[in-house]
Parts: sequence; C-alpha cells; structure tokens
Amino acid sequence: MQLADENQSWPHYYYLCSSLKTPMSEEAKKEEKSLNFIEEIIEKDLRSGKYESIVTRFPPEPNGYLHIGHASSICLNFGLTRKFPGYTNLRFDDTNPTTEETEYVDSIKEDIQWLGFKWENERYASDYFPRLYEFALQLIKKGLAYVDDSTSEEMAALKGTPTEPGRDSPFRNRTVEENLALFAQMKNGEFPDGSRTLRAKIDMGHINMLMRDPVLYRIKHAHHHRTGNEWCIYPMYDFAHGQSDAIEEVTHSICTMEFVPHRELYDWLIAQLGIYPSHQYEFARRNTNYTVTSKRKLLQLVTEKHVSGWDDPRMPTISGMRRRGYTPESIRDFCDRIGVAKRDNLVDIGLLEFSVREHLNKIAHRRMVVFDPVKLIITNYQEPESGKEFLPAENNPEDGNAGERDIPFGREILIERDDFMENPPKKYFRLAPGQMVRLKSAYIIRCEEVIKDSAGQITELHCSYIPESKSGHDTSGIKTKGTLHWVHAGDAIEVEVREYDRLFRVEDPTDEEGDFKEYLNPDSLNIVKGYAEPSLKTAGINDSFQFLRKGYYKLDRDSTVERLVFNRTVTLKDSWARENKQP
Repeated sequence: MQLADENQSWPHYYYLCSSLKTPMSEEAKKEEKSLNFIEEIIEKDLRSGKYESIVTRFPPEPNGYLHIGHASSICLNFGLTRKFPGYTNLRFDDTNPTTEETEYVDSIKEDIQWLGFKWENERYASDYFPRLYEFALQLIKKGLAYVDDSTSEEMAALKGTPTEPGRDSPFRNRTVEENLALFAQMKNGEFPDGSRTLRAKIDMGHINMLMRDPVLYRIKHAHHHRTGNEWCIYPMYDFAHGQSDAIEEVTHSICTMEFVPHRELYDWLIAQLGIYPSHQYEFARRNTNYTVTSKRKLLQLVTEKHVSGWDDPRMPTISGMRRRGYTPESIRDFCDRIGVAKRDNLVDIGLLEFSVREHLNKIAHRRMVVFDPVKLIITNYQEPESGKEFLPAENNPEDGNAGERDIPFGREILIERDDFMENPPKKYFRLAPGQMVRLKSAYIIRCEEVIKDSAGQITELHCSYIPESKSGHDTSGIKTKGTLHWVHAGDAIEVEVREYDRLFRVEDPTDEEGDFKEYLNPDSLNIVKGYAEPSLKTAGINDSFQFLRKGYYKLDRDSTVERLVFNRTVTLKDSWARENKQP
C-alpha cells in the first residue's frame, strides 16, 4: 500500500491501514516506532475507534509576545493535526483583563501564521463567559461551589500544607440560595475587588492541594480588551481551561508538565458538569540557555529599555527571531529535533543556530561585504572605457536555480584589512608581500608593494593581476590556496551592520544569585560599518543573505533608501562555543 499523497503522513497511513484492516508495510512499522508518546496515545485512540478524528488547541494568554518555548507548543499542537485526521483551534485565554492587550493578540496570530500554521477556528475564553457563568451556577445548585468572603491571606492560612490537611472556610456551609444570591451580586458589581470569591467545594484534606476548594471566580473591576465593562467577575484559569476545551470538544488538551497537578481538577470539573470529556496530557518544557522566557522577565527587559522592544533581535520572541533573520523552517526543524518528552531540559541554543545555518545555507544569496577595508590598487589592470568590468557570480552554489548576478570590478577595490599580513607566519594563505591569492569570482593577484602613512598605518596595497586567471575561464595554470572577498571601491555602498550575540553571558540567568539582569551580556550588540557590493541596494525585507566569510544577514526594518541596516542572523560557525570553552 502506497501513500496517495506525498504530503500525507505516516500516522494517517497507520489510521487508514487500521480502518481497512490492511497490513502495514515494514517501512510504516519502523516509522510507527519513532512516534513520540503523545502521538502514540493519539494513534491508539484512533485505531481503537475512540475518535474518528482529533481536535487540539493552542491557548496562549495575550499578555505578551510569543517566544521560542511557545514555538515548541505551536509545532506540537498544530503538528499533531497535520499528522493525524483533525484540526487545531487557536484560543486566547483572555481571563485576566489587566494584563491583556489587542496588540498581543495580533502579534500572536502573526507569529503562528509566519511559522506556517493555520488554525481552524479563532476562539477566545471570553467568548464563553456567559456559558462559564452558567456552569458556575450549575455547581452552586449542586452544592459544589460557594461564595467565600475570606481574604487571600485568610484562605492561605486555612489551606494547610502538603503533609497537613486544610481547614474549612467559615463560609463553606452557606446555603445554595445564599450562594446564588451572593454570586449574582458579585456579577452585578456590588462588591469591591478581592472582597469575595467563588470556590469549588471539594475536600480541604485532599492530598492534592489544588483540590482544596480552589477558587473558580474572582472580582476584578477592569476593562476587558474584548468585552469592555460587561463583566466584573472573571473565571480562573482552572475553571476556564477545561470547560473551554469541552465546549470546543477538544480531544487531546496538551499542556506543559507544571499542569500535571491541575489535571485532577480539570477532570473533576468536567465530570461534575457532565460536559464533553476532554482530557489533558502533559509534555516537558524545553528551555534554551543564555536567555529567559518568562513573560514577566521579558516585559522587564522591554520596559526598562535593556532591549529595543519585544522584537529586538536578541530577544527569544518569535518576532525577535523573525526580525533577526531566523526562518520558520529552521524553527520548526529545531522543535522537531528537541522532540517531545516528559522531563524538563535545558537545550543548547547552539542547536537552534545549527538549524538556522543549515536552512540559510540552502536559501541565502551570497553577497560580498567588507567591514574593515584597506584599498587595493591593481597596477597592471587596464580598465575598459566604461571604467569597470562586470563579472558573473553565483547567487547560491547550493541552489542551481538561484542564478547569477553581475558584480563590478575595476582597478581599485577594497579588501578586509585582516586579509593582509606584512610578516605572515607559515601556512598563511591570505595576502602578503609577494604572495598570490584569488579574488572571489575574479582574478588571481600578487601583492607587489605596501603603502603606509607617516604613522606606519597601511593605506594602500599595490598588486598585479594575472589576466588569464579569470574565474570560470582560468587558463593560467596557477593554483592558490587563499580566496578573498572584495568590493569595487567606486561602487561600494555603505551599510550599517548590527552584530548580535547571546543576550546573557551565563547559561541560566534565573538560576544565578541576585537580579537576573545583572547577567546581561554587554557585548550582545556591536554596530559596525560595512562596504557592500551594489546589488544589495535592491535587498528586500524578507531576503536572506550570506555575507561571504562573515555570516548570515537580513535587512532590518530600520533601513531607509539612504541607509541600509543589516542584522546578523548567525555566524558561519559556532564561534561562541570555541570562545567560551572551559579549560
């Protein structure tokens, strides 16, 4: 049995084989063994007939921008319904009006779409406020919820400890009628913030402390970004989450491991309300080193001006990575590489950078940019009447369809100052007095003379070239070990280059003593001037480039016609690992 569509996944194939009672091929059996534990659960559910298709959801709170940790969850939830029959909803958990903004909603949608995913339905927890209120009334009428006048401090004092049971609130035994009347007054805005809550009546001696009469609703007189001032009571996450899943008939509600203790309450509420039996499954977070992903800490970095904004290219936000030049393909590849597990782990950011390099190597157009120039004059070069020659150069040797561009060449060019050494050591293959190198896509040259100013600073290099050594038509028979990038002096355009590095200088800033901001890397941004070949004048905001021998770069939105700004996405090699290697 063959896959009907090359885009059809193996899990679809398993499901099809199961439904048709068709034996799976050996290739499919081998692929089946590589499923992660959540995929194994889903595949079993589909085979058993528990579900004909699945529904997942990605439920961000719109109180900040998405980061690399969210990318893992996005790829998992949307990836599951690419592999298996079903769909994924985008649902905003907008139950805290004081921290949520439409700006965050818009950025979240943009990030998900940029990553390459499409949701079936766009939903908001606030869509369900009327139904959640009815669910709360249902619990009150069943004697399973009560209005509590206790302060948060009083509730904490009665909560008990993991080894000692809690004590009942003095308001726990109010009648159903009292609770209905008080809850209606809460909804009508008759009480101030924090004066009353609605709590589930479960068991104050429960071994799971989250089951000790958890708060379901709190009073908060605040303007909501969607419902305005319609509501002044808002459901807690634990009450909104499972019930929203049930309303949407989510089959597999995927959360991170810190929600394991919440699963019991999730199931209890669904059972008591008699609604669709959604179920929660947990996977481990994959935090990356040399950064932080706490929204609170990221907001501090933004508000205290340690970074330029949520999309600063040093930030671990998806918008920051997009601005820096990361590609959605590389982020998806990274998420696939780190996999899905049940134990939290700190992932080396170098793995993400590896995925970025690997993809950019395939798609980025090559360009030549000199950062610290020295003028090189080719003394025996006879310029054409136009004053320059145009030489063809490959846009990307990894892509046969990328084509070529013409680069201007003439008597005066610029090379990197570091590519010349007056007294070189052995096995130095760049330019030196009497030594020959090849100019990329051009000719072989030999250094004949070094010109210095009165302070001994090199101002010019005088060289000769071999006319028969033109790239692609070399008949000189001369072999060189060094190749240098360069730009034509008369056509070079000045560009600003922003070189970004790790935002923090320690692996886990939150695991160190003191304020995490004390560990910010002072060298995370370095701005340099570059001289680029003129083809970069037409660079687009979505174009990726490899500056030869330098790294990968992307045009920044700060650019203007008069001033082009490029962000370094990533270096050509992992220089950080070498520089910070422990002895």
